[in-house]
Amino acid sequence: MFAGLFDWLLGAGREIAVVIISMVPLVELRGAVPLGVAAGMPVSSLIPLAILGNMLPIPFLLVFGEKLLDWLCTLRPLTKLATAYKNKLLAKRDKVTRYARIGLFLFVAIPLPGTGAWSGAMIATLLKMPKVKALLSILCGVITAGIIMLIASHSVLGVAKLF
Repeated sequence: MFAGLFDWLLGAGREIAVVIISMVPLVELRGAVPLGVAAGMPVSSLIPLAILGNMLPIPFLLVFGEKLLDWLCTLRPLTKLATAYKNKLLAKRDKVTRYARIGLFLFVAIPLPGTGAWSGAMIATLLKMPKVKALLSILCGVITAGIIMLIASHSVLGVAKLF
């Protein structure tokens, strides 16, 4: 299923595919960078496009995130999922608040499941962090995650080419 979606997006153009995939929650830049590397995109355009796509929704999430999450919790088919997601974010609150902006940066920068710009923006919103400081921490985290994913993607593809 995902292979067909990626093929369809690549048909629209590698650059557009990277931007769109970077905007998708949970996949974000962490999925777009390996796709761009596999598609043979030059680093000079891949990283800026992935960062742009990943950051486009973040200001809106910082402003409207809490209202959006509360609204999703009221929708019958999404109540359970949205409530679980909100509780998961709140459980990670201590890790982020202990170190404030650096904690938010690290949360976004380390490419692990459940972390990223979307989750970071939602945590910042739930913690009522100053929006400009949160945005800068998230941006730095996204840039760092992009570099990590770029190195990892080139390493994996390099090893795969040996066989």
